Amino acid sequence: MGHAPVRVITVEREYGSHGGEFAHDLARRLGWRLLDSELVVGAAHAAGVDPQTAARFDERLDPWYYRYGKIFWQDPVYAPATSGEERIFDSERMLELLQQQILDAARQGNCVLVGRGSACALAGRPGCFHVFVYATASAKKEWFAHAFPDRAAQAEQHLAAFDRRRAAVIRKFYQQEWCSRGLYHMLLNSCIGTDAMISAVECAAGLCPAPAAAAAL
Repeated sequence: MGHAPVRVITVEREYGSHGGEFAHDLARRLGWRLLDSELVVGAAHAAGVDPQTAARFDERLDPWYYRYGKIFWQDPVYAPATSGEERIFDSERMLELLQQQILDAARQGNCVLVGRGSACALAGRPGCFHVFVYATASAKKEWFAHAFPDRAAQAEQHLAAFDRRRAAVIRKFYQQEWCSRGLYHMLLNSCIGTDAMISAVECAAGLCPAPAAAAAL
């Protein structure tokens, strides 16, 4: 770690790894703000749209045909005349607003940020500690079957598709590979349990509670 004390922890996670739950528990243990769906709500407020609309663009890219058409819309030859203040709300705009939410939160400090490219947005920033949570294929399939019993037979396909979407967003917006080890200070297998995960992060990030003074001999 650098010399600056850690005041921000980002948690990226594989789908089905319980990384989100870990982030919630970590924030509670530290007494820090948790920013998970709160990032989406903040982006929605900044864009002037309702949170349900913003959630549809969360950790997703626009369809290829929309992105292809947007090239022409942005060309001054084809673009309709506007006041210059109008902004189309789409996945690209959502990612810009999420990035701003992440940067604002990091400036305030004492927060745990969940996904949304937060490790990329804050890469190299002093006082930030980046964690990636993963799980074994069997553990993720077991979770999926319990959460979505009607789709249990397609667990592998759904799990892989969700992570591919997340990876595509990071690759498009940050030109980074979502699961690249170089982005993170610590990789955690959730099979070790939440308490062990929290203890590992606290110690590695220099946030372990100070030990009680040794009794005088």
